[in-house]
Amino acid sequence: MPTPWRPPFVYAVCQHGAEAVLKRELAVRAPQLRPAFSRPGFVTFKLDAPCADPEKFSLPSVFARTSGFSLGSVKGQRLHDLAAEVWQLPEVQTFLASVELAGLHVWQRDERTPGDRGFEPGPTLLAAEAEQVIRELSPIESLRPAAAAGRSTPRNRWVLDVALIEPNHWFVGCHRTTSRVASWPGGVPDLELPEHAVSRAYLKMAEAMSWASLPMSRGERVVELGCAPGGASQALLDAGLEVIGVDPAEVDESVLADPRFTHVRSRSVETSRKVFRHVQWLAADMNVPPNFTLDAVEAVVKHPGISIRGMLLTLKLPDLALVDELPKFVERVRSWGYLDVRLRQLAFNRQELCLAALRSRSQRRVLRDAGARRRSTNKPALTPSAAPLSAAPAPADQPESPT
Repeated sequence: MPTPWRPPFVYAVCQHGAEAVLKRELAVRAPQLRPAFSRPGFVTFKLDAPCADPEKFSLPSVFARTSGFSLGSVKGQRLHDLAAEVWQLPEVQTFLASVELAGLHVWQRDERTPGDRGFEPGPTLLAAEAEQVIRELSPIESLRPAAAAGRSTPRNRWVLDVALIEPNHWFVGCHRTTSRVASWPGGVPDLELPEHAVSRAYLKMAEAMSWASLPMSRGERVVELGCAPGGASQALLDAGLEVIGVDPAEVDESVLADPRFTHVRSRSVETSRKVFRHVQWLAADMNVPPNFTLDAVEAVVKHPGISIRGMLLTLKLPDLALVDELPKFVERVRSWGYLDVRLRQLAFNRQELCLAALRSRSQRRVLRDAGARRRSTNKPALTPSAAPLSAAPAPADQPESPT
């Protein structure tokens, strides 16, 4: 039976400072949304009409890390009082009476952009303390600390969201776990920069692999354009791949010492096409505008005798007005024969996007235990589950319209 619950507000989490471009994007892709409450990294919208089918909600955004429905907010000075008020909100009680709640996500709004003075998005001590108290006061037994310990939320279940906008101001919402990305609190994967990483590009590549779900296998070869100093190459190597790094700049000695890494010290346009033969995957992270990156990649993938199965490309956005050009970037990559093309601003990206491309969507590999394996090894999952938010047409269970 259709749920009687018809939420009128939605929320979206984005990178600190990306609120304006998120609103600009949704003004085109979802004009039925009207911006409401906003803070750096967090925006709410009012729907023209309450959402008639919440279970099929999908926000058509490249810049939203995660999204869902608004259920109100609480303010106060004491942690216990704030947690108690979460469960007493009228909107929360209406929500709980309409659906079966299966999970709880608590996170803190980003205080700065990724990489700024060492800041990286992800779990915080305050969010962990808040979650503990919220669970202790939960009227739902399955969410209480002892019962919930070590549990992950299954796919296509409802999750209660608590975003710490400020230490004394919490925003409450909910969403469906329609994808692996939706299982990450605040849309941020559980990743930490390992001690051996030579740059934070390691985090970007690890997240890109986890989000994109490319069917990479150990021992396969990947060429990375713009590899110096080697952080992203390390993530690829840790995933079991053989890496050919193309860059005229120097690569860190620790990366060069790996026998599965080969450094081709040249510019991509000057690199012999022989380098790309017998290579299955292509990555690129060059400090140039998007069209220059796409020019370099096109020269490779369209060359006779080269067969690249899939790609992970970082597209720099020196001007955020380039958001208007995103559909053209997607169509250009599709014209090369890659029909499954997706864009996302990763949690560990800065002013840039990740583009993932495969010949077809059926190539994506779903490995349900990838997240657990990554946590146990502290290495990026090689073949993770599929994830949403695409510049391509949404799958049948993820309609373009949020209403």
